[in-house]
Amino acid sequence: MSVTADLRHDWTVDEIGAIYTAALPDLLFRAQTVHRAHHRSTEVQGCMLLSIKTGGCPEDCAYCPQSAHYTTDVTRSELVSIDDVTAAAVQAKAQGATRFCMGAAWRDVPAKGQAFSQVLDMVRVVRGLDMEACCTLGMLTQEQADALAEAGLTAYNHNLDTSPEFYGSIITTRTYEERLDTLARVRKAGVTVCSGGIIGMGEDRPVRYRMLQTLASLDPHPESVPVNLLVRVAGTPLADAKPEDPFELVRTIATARILMPASTVRLSAGRLQLSDEAQALCFMAGANSVFLGERLLTTPNPGSSHDERLLERLGMRLTVSAPDALVSAHVGR
Repeated sequence: MSVTADLRHDWTVDEIGAIYTAALPDLLFRAQTVHRAHHRSTEVQGCMLLSIKTGGCPEDCAYCPQSAHYTTDVTRSELVSIDDVTAAAVQAKAQGATRFCMGAAWRDVPAKGQAFSQVLDMVRVVRGLDMEACCTLGMLTQEQADALAEAGLTAYNHNLDTSPEFYGSIITTRTYEERLDTLARVRKAGVTVCSGGIIGMGEDRPVRYRMLQTLASLDPHPESVPVNLLVRVAGTPLADAKPEDPFELVRTIATARILMPASTVRLSAGRLQLSDEAQALCFMAGANSVFLGERLLTTPNPGSSHDERLLERLGMRLTVSAPDALVSAHVGR
């Protein structure tokens, strides 16, 4: 299960397209073969995601119900307390999660006030519970990235969302380069990178190829790659988007697994739109992480009891330690 030295960062769009469009049995066989070379085949990591500051975001991401540009059912709230985070993390650990993620609806981390200091304390609390701590807070300065690393942050999530070419159709308040710059600061600080994207936003397959190419061109690859299926929310510009074929999600996950063999590929938002059979195919395609609990920030998610029953039916289980790829990512640092 060691990470090999021949990971590629030079995949072409044509190569990625050929992988993505292969006959599904062949694609799944290849993805599963790669998966087994780097990961435990019957284990998935359980994660929990808590919204620590909800709504009122100045960004105009077309998929997001937390944007201040749209009228949705999301109620704006300020930063939660340390006690609330502690209670949620303790509960998450009891439900089998080994990673606790905290998300704040900011464009970038506030430079003034006590909010960032409180987030650093939250990270320390989660790490004190012997769990991985992940944050998604928007854009970071290098000083902020370094402070998060000093507090013990395991990973920082900052998704690319889509391809560089399609990005402007989804977001206008932050550039693609700004996203890449934040990832570079996180990497420089010594924190592992969590970055992926969303399918089902009206993009075609070549857009997905380019998104995956961009992620796989990062050196090193992101240690975590979340693959999200759009959750259509009333009040957002994408509320009436056409439902995506679940097989497209399976293909995206399988291709990500082949391009980034050592990464943890996270089956993220949109699972309520999937049958148990479709989720099983996602695991076969190389997904080895799920988010537990009934909510992902502000959108619904299957409850932990459903996930427990599904994994039991599949003969799989939640991992009790950090994925091998994440452990290996720290070796030599």
